[in-house]
Amino acid sequence: MKSLLLFSVWLLMTANPSLAADTPARTLPKPLPSHPGNIFLAGEEVVLPIPTNEVSSWRLLDYDGQELGKPVARDGRLNLGRLAVGFYSVRAEGSTQWTSCAVVAPLQAPTPTNSPVGIDVAMSWFFPTNQMEAVANLCALAGMNRVRDRLNWQQMEPQRGKSPPPNQYDFAAQAQAHTGLQVLQVNHISPPWANPVSTRFPPDLRDAYDFYRAMAGRWRGEVTAFEPWNEADASNFGGYTGAEMAAFQKAAYLGLKAGNPGVTVAVHPFGLHNRMQINDLDANEAWPYFDTFDFHHYVPFDEYPAIYSRFRVATEGRPLWITECAWPVKWTGDEQLKEPADADLRLQAERVAKTFACSLAEGSAATFYFMLPHYTEGQTQFGLLRPDLTPRPAYVALAAVGRLLAEAKPLGRLTAVPETIRGFVFSAKPDGQDREVLVVWSTTNETRIAVPAGCENVWDHLGRLKPKPEQLILSSAPVFVVLAKGSARRLALQSPPLLPEFRPGKPSPVVLQTTWPENQVSLAYSAYQLSSQKTESVPLFIYNFSDQPVSGTLKVKAPEGWQASSFQPLQLEPQSRHELKLQLDCRAASGAQLVSTVRVSGDFGAAGNALLSLRVMPVPVPLMKLPGEPVQDAEVARLWQTNITGGGVMKIGEQDGSVAFEAEMKNSDKWMYPIFVLGPRQHCPSNAIGLGLTLTLLEGHAEFRGMFDEPNGISYLADSLNVPQPGEPVETAVMFETATIGAWSQPDPNHQLEPRRIVSIKFGCNAQTERVKFMIKNVRWMMP
Repeated sequence: MKSLLLFSVWLLMTANPSLAADTPARTLPKPLPSHPGNIFLAGEEVVLPIPTNEVSSWRLLDYDGQELGKPVARDGRLNLGRLAVGFYSVRAEGSTQWTSCAVVAPLQAPTPTNSPVGIDVAMSWFFPTNQMEAVANLCALAGMNRVRDRLNWQQMEPQRGKSPPPNQYDFAAQAQAHTGLQVLQVNHISPPWANPVSTRFPPDLRDAYDFYRAMAGRWRGEVTAFEPWNEADASNFGGYTGAEMAAFQKAAYLGLKAGNPGVTVAVHPFGLHNRMQINDLDANEAWPYFDTFDFHHYVPFDEYPAIYSRFRVATEGRPLWITECAWPVKWTGDEQLKEPADADLRLQAERVAKTFACSLAEGSAATFYFMLPHYTEGQTQFGLLRPDLTPRPAYVALAAVGRLLAEAKPLGRLTAVPETIRGFVFSAKPDGQDREVLVVWSTTNETRIAVPAGCENVWDHLGRLKPKPEQLILSSAPVFVVLAKGSARRLALQSPPLLPEFRPGKPSPVVLQTTWPENQVSLAYSAYQLSSQKTESVPLFIYNFSDQPVSGTLKVKAPEGWQASSFQPLQLEPQSRHELKLQLDCRAASGAQLVSTVRVSGDFGAAGNALLSLRVMPVPVPLMKLPGEPVQDAEVARLWQTNITGGGVMKIGEQDGSVAFEAEMKNSDKWMYPIFVLGPRQHCPSNAIGLGLTLTLLEGHAEFRGMFDEPNGISYLADSLNVPQPGEPVETAVMFETATIGAWSQPDPNHQLEPRRIVSIKFGCNAQTERVKFMIKNVRWMMP
């Protein structure tokens, strides 16, 4: 019946576009009569359905595990009375059966439409249509402003130019929009008719333009924002250079704005934090083609400043959105339930407010916590709800953030406090009142600080009102201190970081694109590999996404000594795609460059300017042209230590003037990374740019990498250049600028590899064969 009703609504909206553009005014949310998920507002009678009829005796426990009573089941229900704000569990006597419920404070004012607090719901993928209204209601009760959904291109365009009848994606958009939520939609799948490799962009950008124009029009008035592709910088979602991302971004932006000029178009959200890809996107002048700059992170809180600063410069003054973030916990026990232990549920709840506080303090205009539904990857549990929609404690913590940090804007970070304190002050509208809110916690068990002047109320991380204290006794659980307006002036604060000035730019309907084989792309450098020993022909595509013909010229700017082709004036028909050939020859290049830039710029008069900036890596890279400084004693075999996957056997010796490494690996995770510890006088020069060596692969197949260890368990890794061919010596290098901190590493307070602090080197491989043998010599620090 509900599906039929939604279908009728959809037909009415498509027949009358003016209706589709109007969304209901946001009002104070109320729970649905059935209270899905056992979520109640304070003051309501809490009545739960019995999880099982096989149990007659129950125990009611609060968030702290304290027993509050033994409710008796009557008529298939448990009446718990009126409970205070908090998280509660109801556990069966003598059984493992249990359920949960939550009581949240009712909102005193509608959630502001510019509130930065949001949640990734992925409603289209995680919830059947008969639950969508309930889930949207739970978001609204928690004070969410924005929600993030998921899109499947194939389902919304099964054949080129063909739209399907209403489906779960339409119903999800309607359910969320009609609850007053602002919907952000994201896609990361190509339909097979556009690209048989679903994780890759369609090679013809007209497919992207047409699809997004259709979707923006179809969901006008329901979906307010789009991310054209999810984490396109990461290999599992395509693995693209910044230049490739920029071309797709431009086509998608033009399509979305053609379908709905008022829609917000975000940049591809970055999943990695690779400066090369970020800078490459920026070099392609993508900023006129996005309204917000988005990225994701799942890192400890003290790493936020370094990560945000890396992206902030590329926003070009556009708002910063964090559309996935969390520091998740692990599940334990029953594999069917995938439920975290009680201690980890508390940890998850404590981290919710910290995630938002640290993100908003760095200038995020919209932060989406990942995520609402029950969702696991391996042993990690992300979800704030269980499969039956009942809450984990973190849902209650989310509601506290939604209410107390409504419309939050950063004022600064507490200074003049103990080093263990993390405190951030915001202007906000808790309960609809203009106030200032301090979110504060300690990284140790207990730290005391003075209550700030102007304190009106103190709430814990679940939104429970606490007695006004004489001192703030802080622990790992954050508290919200609501202050009178103007109180922040009396606090010692470090000012929040600012976005760069808004950089103006006018989008052009003319878009330039190149395509490159995946095996010739270096993601670490956001670069295309081309031969350093012959002329290369690069496919270059030019599009006109306007409805009018345009004409113009292209110019190519290549590095000194390079030879590049030139082009005749162009005439481009409306909605057309033309293929050209860009000839590049770098054999006469002066000096040695790992990566060079080739720029193709177009002047198309009234249609504006087009640009394609390509980072190009000649291979083999002429590393011998770069100066080097020998790593003392690195070619003495006995000074290397074995380091191999469990159950493996490694031998180290000397052969043909080189250090030889031979290994046999039985484990499915096959790796070997022998270690060279630097002596007291073997410091890496502070101006070194990497580690170079001559590598000969004698047996097996493997991918080679280097690792660099700093004191205190800090470790970085990076891929090596110039892939070796069996039996042929090759000059390779591991460059510091592409090194990223290892997943096994201790946190690095400086957030970057410092050559002078390197205490040991690991050079080796992840293997595809059980046996691997290789030799190295000429080990040296690469110098600029």
